[in-house]
Amino acid sequence: MALAAVLLLPLFLFYGRAIADALIVAVDLLFLWRCAAGREWGWSRQSWVKLAGALWLLQLFASLRMGPLHSELEALSMARVLLFAAALQAWVLADAPARRAIWAVFLALALWTAAQSWEQYLTGHNLMGYTRWPDGALTGPFYKPRAGEIFLYLALPGLLPVVLRWVNGRHWGAGVALLLFTLTTMILIGQRMPNVLFVLGLCITAIMVGRFRLPLAIALTVGLAALAALPVLSPPTFGKLVVHFAHQLADFKVSPYGELYTRASVMIVAQPWTGFGFEGFRDFCARPEYFHGWPALGLPNTDNGGIAGCNLHPHNYYLQVGTMAGLPGLAVFIALVVVWLRRMAGALRPREDAAQAMLFVTLCVVFWPFASTSALFTPDNSGWVFLLVGWGLAASEIKQESTRFFEKKRGKKLL
Repeated sequence: MALAAVLLLPLFLFYGRAIADALIVAVDLLFLWRCAAGREWGWSRQSWVKLAGALWLLQLFASLRMGPLHSELEALSMARVLLFAAALQAWVLADAPARRAIWAVFLALALWTAAQSWEQYLTGHNLMGYTRWPDGALTGPFYKPRAGEIFLYLALPGLLPVVLRWVNGRHWGAGVALLLFTLTTMILIGQRMPNVLFVLGLCITAIMVGRFRLPLAIALTVGLAALAALPVLSPPTFGKLVVHFAHQLADFKVSPYGELYTRASVMIVAQPWTGFGFEGFRDFCARPEYFHGWPALGLPNTDNGGIAGCNLHPHNYYLQVGTMAGLPGLAVFIALVVVWLRRMAGALRPREDAAQAMLFVTLCVVFWPFASTSALFTPDNSGWVFLLVGWGLAASEIKQESTRFFEKKRGKKLL
């Protein structure tokens, strides 16, 4: 039952996010029941679980201290996604067949996203009749521009393992063709940060896998040619992906993202030890005491009634956690990410297990600190992130039996 819920989760993250959140809670409850029934809690002794618990307590304390009520309730609910990752690692995805099943789901949804993006590009609308977004971005299988970030989550762990297997085997040409198809699809979708992060992921993969370097060089050459041809192939995409991006980078500090990051940093310095709670940035960023910017650093004062520099979240995971739980929470979050990635890096075997290698690459990209992101703990985004975390941890276990965390491990420390 728990595996069925996990396999359905990506589909409902596409088209039914309330149901997706209910599936996460259902997996959590089944996991706790399984642990209580067998009196086996070995998974809770892992260092990452302790760090995750510390992060949860720090932001819960800040939320209770600062309020309002909705922030306190959301802070309580944050535990569900952390527990979900543990459930995947220790139980649901502990077996290789279960991991192959979730990989097949990711592969199918990656191909579906690509197919809908190409249909929208070629015909002007997707299967549901939605046209491309006014700024030129392709929406793929969605009604608004979510396709770039979702395709990033799907393509790296779903399509790229196939590419690695083919370029390391007898189907080198097919691997290069699939890589070109994937990169071209991402470019045509036309969302800036997913494109940058996708190329970053490909570069990390090339560092790990020598036989991937020539295919990547070919793909990047073709990708650059596609970018140069965008004014003819897709003028709206060129305007969004190249022109607007260049303008933002040229004067980043006064761009909307620069103002968000400035405001978040001001707030973190104002409350360095406790932060503002779960929804602290949204609830407190419009207060005039946070409008001053950093004049000594050339970062402007945004004093126009709190509108500039405010949003639902600061669009960066690390700044978001800093405003939620202060510098102690940020330090714990960084340590948590390091433990996750170190655990996965220690199990890297790209030739033998391409899926595990690409999960490591995907999470390097997801937690890249210099990126504009969605809010980390909203249901639509946290479902993807913590599914990938739990899957990646499960794939990185040396012992593959599903009972590994349900065995007596007296006196043995788990990483």
